[in-house]
Amino acid sequence: QVQLVESGGGAVQPGGSLRLSCAASGFIFSRFNMWWVRQAPGKGLEWVSFISSGSGSTAYADSVKGRFAISRDNVKNEMYLQMNALKPEDTATYYCAKDRINGERGQGTQVTVSS
Repeated sequence: QVQLVESGGGAVQPGGSLRLSCAASGFIFSRFNMWWVRQAPGKGLEWVSFISSGSGSTAYADSVKGRFAISRDNVKNEMYLQMNALKPEDTATYYCAKDRINGERGQGTQVTVSS
């Protein structure tokens, strides 16, 4: 049974940083591409970042490029999102997704950026 557990969210001021984590279990994590996606109140799902199964390829939405960094540890079965220079428009619930943007997700972790 696939399980994805996101953590690390919180409330920060603009310009602050957070590091999100995604703990995966129930599948062979190292074989799957992974995504970070987010959903702001009243808006649709938006992809944030992608990392290939072996970490050889990453991608970022234009809205976060240069501020966010994705990584993974296939030994620990974990994925991370380092978020710097946070903006109010980054406020959303963040999810890790397995294999595709609308793949299986966890319960999400809330990120609120506000002064």
